[in-house]
Amino acid sequence: MQPAKVIKEIQVGIADYKVAAAPDRLITLGLGSCVGLTLYDPRIKVGGLLHIMLPDSTQFRNVSKPAKYADLGIPLMIKELERRGAAASRLQAKLAGGAQMFSGKDDKFILNIGQRNVDMTRKILKAMGIKITAEEVGGNRGRTMILDLANGMVTIRTIGSPIKEI
Repeated sequence: MQPAKVIKEIQVGIADYKVAAAPDRLITLGLGSCVGLTLYDPRIKVGGLLHIMLPDSTQFRNVSKPAKYADLGIPLMIKELERRGAAASRLQAKLAGGAQMFSGKDDKFILNIGQRNVDMTRKILKAMGIKITAEEVGGNRGRTMILDLANGMVTIRTIGSPIKEI
């Protein structure tokens, strides 16, 4: 009898991504206006989790951390998944986060970074032909996102709400 494989929970920090395979799990904490994006290939049970902080790197001169931006981080993670044997045509995307964490009396001063992160993530995935199969975005509360690489299920934990699977 073979010993059971130990399941590792791999932490993904802000403005970072990780790629792993079943039976491990990828987890990111503190998704406020940030967007968590999981990409999963169900055939080979490989996936990635990207913690997007900002939508567009072209607004900045000094880009030292490409995973911080949707426009750079998504293609980067896809390349890593393909190096591990995933096919872009099989990838299933799930999104969480993009909350409006700050509100004020005057809407013109609200940057609405959460919605801009969600919009840019959707736009890039569409351009790359990757289907979004589920999302839990918006609102005004932070989230934790966990990708189970054994089955592609994503668990969302939000303070003050029941645990949700997408």
